[in-house]
Amino acid sequence: MRMTTAVSFMLTAIVVALQCSASTAASSKPSKKWEMLTACQYVTNKNNDGDSFRVRCDGEEFVLRLYFIDAPEAHMRDMERLRDQSEHFKVSFEKTQQGGVKASEAVREALKGSFNVWTRRATAGGRGKDPRYYGLVEVDGKNLIEFLVGNGLARVKGVKPNLPTGEKGTAYAARLNALEVEARKQNLGVWAEPAK
Repeated sequence: MRMTTAVSFMLTAIVVALQCSASTAASSKPSKKWEMLTACQYVTNKNNDGDSFRVRCDGEEFVLRLYFIDAPEAHMRDMERLRDQSEHFKVSFEKTQQGGVKASEAVREALKGSFNVWTRRATAGGRGKDPRYYGLVEVDGKNLIEFLVGNGLARVKGVKPNLPTGEKGTAYAARLNALEVEARKQNLGVWAEPAK
């Protein structure tokens, strides 16, 4: 059956309109741009640990999950993750969990005053119903991630976005890896524990 020229033209026009509409919809999606939240406060919570903790910024409260790192579990809830961390640090489950408690305490101490959070509001999976976003923390001009890795309280692992400064995530992760190697050589944090 042959299509008439009018029907063929109409179908072509519909296809072109749909393509334009899809292209416009794709370009109008919100981009994940960095935003800096200032004068943030650490909020004590039983589920806080070294790489994930509750914060309050500009009246909004949410759980912040740090980019680039994985701190040892402070709680014995996720045995699979604890096993993986134990193997990475080459220490027992108990020593790994103790390292998690130290990381959690170090974060709480470092964030006693106000600090800045950089976030793109990217959702970080986890337990609970509260908002949970990936981010970076800057306190007194220092980066919390570098502090944790450099003191042997976290390993380099996880989501690695390009930084708000424009530095590539892979380049920053390489710098963090160098900090982790140095912490291991110096027997800092979890690395100070005798190997299993």
